[in-house]
Amino acid sequence: MSQTFKTLDDADLSGKRALVRVDFNVPMADGRVSDDTRLRAALPTIEKLRAGGAKVVLLAHFDRPKGKRVPEMSLKPVVEPLAALIGAPVAFADDCIGEAAKAVVDALQPGGVALLENVRYHAGEEKNDPEFAAALAANGDLYVNDAFSAAHRAHASTEGLARRLPAYAGEQMRKELEALDAALGNPQRPVMGIVGGAKVSTKLDLLNNLVGKLDHLAIGGGMANTFLFAQGVEIGGSLCEKDMADTAREILAKAEAAGCKVILPADVVVATELAPGVATRTIDLADGAVGADEKIFDVGPKTLATVKAVLAECRTLIWNGPFGVFEVQPFDLATVQAAQEAAALAKAGKLVAVAGGGDTVAALNTARATGDFTFVSTAGGAFLEWMEGKELPGVAALQS
Repeated sequence: MSQTFKTLDDADLSGKRALVRVDFNVPMADGRVSDDTRLRAALPTIEKLRAGGAKVVLLAHFDRPKGKRVPEMSLKPVVEPLAALIGAPVAFADDCIGEAAKAVVDALQPGGVALLENVRYHAGEEKNDPEFAAALAANGDLYVNDAFSAAHRAHASTEGLARRLPAYAGEQMRKELEALDAALGNPQRPVMGIVGGAKVSTKLDLLNNLVGKLDHLAIGGGMANTFLFAQGVEIGGSLCEKDMADTAREILAKAEAAGCKVILPADVVVATELAPGVATRTIDLADGAVGADEKIFDVGPKTLATVKAVLAECRTLIWNGPFGVFEVQPFDLATVQAAQEAAALAKAGKLVAVAGGGDTVAALNTARATGDFTFVSTAGGAFLEWMEGKELPGVAALQS
């Protein structure tokens, strides 16, 4: 897969206007960028284009202005921190099409960088309107998509432009696609998946796709309760989608037919309420039951030991969702320890460990494990749709 699209290595950049779709939908506080992770992610692409003598024209969205000019959703606050990271000035145009954009782009020297205003100020962006895409394309000679996180949307700046100009994957996009290919496309086996989250209903497509591709699947979070309930386990007052019991049984049957071994909690940590430092008890589900007033908030040490043992045998891990309510101690224990184990194996070169999704990134940060994972995707929706086996319009449009 990673070889089916063109990268910047294939492009003649000198003097060309490169329209680059980036993800600058960054956290802001008091009108200032409070986390520059996404700005930093774009630097390798910007630097490569500048070094090749291209004029770098950045396109991005910020928030959801729904086709109108909303002053507090302007990209202008990004200019100063971005210029500091690049170590060079960044020009700003207060529109992404028309005369304002053209004037700024025309004034760029080779190696110069400009940021155009929020593409979502125009209704044509989310509608993938051909006229709007053509107006964007007027300022470029080639197109670079470096925003995997927006690749599941068929918008003018993600899909429309790629159909109008010679299209390339940026460095961050390339990294993301290669990591996902290593995790699900052509993985080293055995492959393990860890899937957590509150509800089975939101991860149905994911589970159905994964059981056909994995050797082992550990299910955690609230959704594990639904699987336990479906097998007749007493789960007390725990979060559970009882109407999904048949579906859970179908997924388990599909996994068995595909030769995917499913790991469900063998023991659980329960409490009567979710609060820091609350009194807890650990129940072995083989011989104990969850009380009517108790709720499951994490998996127990026996389950964690199984997960660690399977991890040690595997060559690839793909992770989406925590084992327990990791935001509240002590229910972070299984997630943190499993993350640290996976990180140590990845650091030692024994495991390709790929993770993604908002909760997962936060959990890995809690465990201080992010840096040692092979790849951690910050692209929530796009990462999930990829894991579900769906085609992403922004990626499909890049394929040669």
